[in-house]
Amino acid sequence: MAKAERWNRHWDRKSASYDAEMGVWDRRLFGDSREWACGQAAGEVLEVAVGTGLNLAWYPAEVTLTGLDLSAGMLDIARSRARELGRAVTLAQGSAHALPFTEASFDTVVCTFGLCAIPDPATAVAEMARVLRPGGRLILVDHVAGSSFAVRAAQWLVELASVPLAGEHFRRRPLKLVEAHGLPIERRERFKLGLVERLVARKVS
Repeated sequence: MAKAERWNRHWDRKSASYDAEMGVWDRRLFGDSREWACGQAAGEVLEVAVGTGLNLAWYPAEVTLTGLDLSAGMLDIARSRARELGRAVTLAQGSAHALPFTEASFDTVVCTFGLCAIPDPATAVAEMARVLRPGGRLILVDHVAGSSFAVRAAQWLVELASVPLAGEHFRRRPLKLVEAHGLPIERRERFKLGLVERLVARKVS
């Protein structure tokens, strides 16, 4: 509980500067990844680690959207953004480690740039798979371990500070977690020296 409260406070503080920081990364590294991920969502959609709602503008108008985040501060900004966009969305505070939804509740689950900072990504992916309906899509985008040893070595050095200070990991591979849960990968792209990976997996019917 103490760790959860610590990270909650961290992301509440981070919420004020989050959009500006992510804007830099979107332009320099992530490219059209938000549009890529959200544009493939359909039906009843859950976004895990919705943050300040940077993805809201990219979802198809016809989806029914729910967003979850640990941070109340992040969610306050997401609510304001949703109002500005005229976007109907249900926003809830909660942990990716124990999603407050029943099994098979959603047609699509989306998580962009969240698994890098969720303390237990394996549990989070298991929860995402649990709340997906049979035949539903899991759509993930994140920065991951680079393709070359030199890049991974540099990421390891960065993690010496980023992990204890902000819980930010640079060498994770969500792909492996998804495969471990038996979700077939339908689409996968990796670019920018392998630093960005995005994938679509489907829950077996």
